[in-house]
Amino acid sequence: MTRVAAVDCGTNSIRLLVADANPETGELVDLDRRMTIVRLGQGVDRTGRLAPEALERTFAACREYAEVIKEHGAERLRFVATSASRDAENRDDFVRGVVDILGVEPEVISGDREAEFSFTGATKELKGRDDLTKPYLVVDIGGGSTEFVVGEDHVRAARSVDVGCVRMTERHLLHDGKVSDPPTEEQIAAMRADIEAALDLAEQTVPLREAHTLVGLAGSVTTVSAIAQDLPEYDSARIHHSRVSHDRVREITEWLLRSTHAERAAVPSMHPGRVDVIGAGALVLLAIMERIGAEEVVVSEHDILDGIAWSVA
Repeated sequence: MTRVAAVDCGTNSIRLLVADANPETGELVDLDRRMTIVRLGQGVDRTGRLAPEALERTFAACREYAEVIKEHGAERLRFVATSASRDAENRDDFVRGVVDILGVEPEVISGDREAEFSFTGATKELKGRDDLTKPYLVVDIGGGSTEFVVGEDHVRAARSVDVGCVRMTERHLLHDGKVSDPPTEEQIAAMRADIEAALDLAEQTVPLREAHTLVGLAGSVTTVSAIAQDLPEYDSARIHHSRVSHDRVREITEWLLRSTHAERAAVPSMHPGRVDVIGAGALVLLAIMERIGAEEVVVSEHDILDGIAWSVA
């Protein structure tokens, strides 16, 4: 066993996994897995820069994670940064802050590399299951981008496109600096058109419709599963490898897009940091399911973070 630490810093959240990994057996034993909503991508789509307050929220989480990594005695650490830090003009400020706190330089990876990590993390434990037909389409709906990966045991094709729950919310659902409560039909239609254009782009590279099993990753998808199961609180064990039908995803998405902030915030499994962006994330998932004719989505709690940990091990 090798004790490793992996950090995934995305547009909406930053996550840590400390685990013991055995590459020979394919076993990854969690010691600590946590997530903090930091909204690093706040305003990036509009300004092209990381906001000072967003950087400070991210650095505060890094300081907390540094203590956890030290406590567990991880031998190796890899810090991967995704969409928001790829796009920002002042990403050097972000890099310097992370190096000062954690002692490693964040790797601002390409969308294709991000997709490969997501595929590994999501599918490594699915091998040998006869109830899930290959090829898989792994979809990682993040804050700033969505990754599409088709493959069997290995990646066949991958593409990252710039639609995510934060980016779509900021681009289409803001009015006078605030998220519409609820959004108008015109706003929803504009957002849907943007998502469909991104799916057209993804299909230029990735044969989305050839997939037999859709595997959905990240907070928008897991939150939809939690709502579908009417969970009294967020429960990773019940969410992991749950299945949500297309009809249920459509019902939940329609409700999220016509509900108020207060109604969404009252959902017991809803993280406070997702209340304003979950409608956009759910719409991305629904559009994907409709595009490929998926009857259900298999929800995975194991994703890019697990893929990063395996790359370290």
